[in-house]
Amino acid sequence: MSIKIALAGNPNCGKTTLFNGLTGSNQFVGNWPGVTVEKKEGTARLGDKTLTIVDLPGIYSLSPYSMEEIVARDFIIGEAPDCIIDIVDATNLERNLYLTVQLLELERPTVLALNFMDEVEARGDSIDVERLSRQLGVPVVPITAKTGQGLDELLQAAHRQMHLGCTFEPDDLYDSFTHDIHHRMGELLHDYAYAAGLPAHWASIKLLEGDKLVEQALGLDEETRWKVDSIAKRYEEAYSLGDRETLIADARYRFIQKVVQIGVQRGQPHDALTLSDK
Repeated sequence: MSIKIALAGNPNCGKTTLFNGLTGSNQFVGNWPGVTVEKKEGTARLGDKTLTIVDLPGIYSLSPYSMEEIVARDFIIGEAPDCIIDIVDATNLERNLYLTVQLLELERPTVLALNFMDEVEARGDSIDVERLSRQLGVPVVPITAKTGQGLDELLQAAHRQMHLGCTFEPDDLYDSFTHDIHHRMGELLHDYAYAAGLPAHWASIKLLEGDKLVEQALGLDEETRWKVDSIAKRYEEAYSLGDRETLIADARYRFIQKVVQIGVQRGQPHDALTLSDK
């Protein structure tokens, strides 16, 4: 049986270096069907197993603002890789974890690869990998992609996660009112999501955000669309922050701040001058 692993991450997180480290010269480069976005595939070995590694485009989120984001999420949902390796820049956790949270909302088997750990240590910071893992509900593996450190452990964790799935609870992201609104949305959309082959929880969040592509994919009838819009309007009216997309983004960032507070110990203030700066 072929095992397929997807690499996801922000631009400049070291994903290409990781892909090269995992696959070596066993790479194939082309384009994703119908678009000019580059597609890279390769193979890696784990004992007697051959793994297909798919390098997804570098993206900051799964919102449909660019072709790269659409390609990445269509692959994850449509192709259903056995595991996602989400590579993050450990020196910029807050920014990188926004994509992580969106990947976890898909409730797919996922492993977090903490890259640039050598730089984290060099500036005196420390990341409690176990705490981070408990908060996110997925394995967290520290790596240094440029030296190959931690790559075997990363593949082993991905292989284990294929069979264990994701224990992240998406409802942990939101306050009680947002949770209630999301639950109401989910009741409306469950059957539509099942018919469209979309994760019901994720589809509900995306419609609450106002994602037009997901709405089209669900094929809602007019009455259901009206009910969805009514729920979303009630959600917006309950807060003063603005539109519903902003509200969901704010909830994600508040969750990320909590995760980072628990999992990261700063060695020095981030605005402190390093020896190089001086």
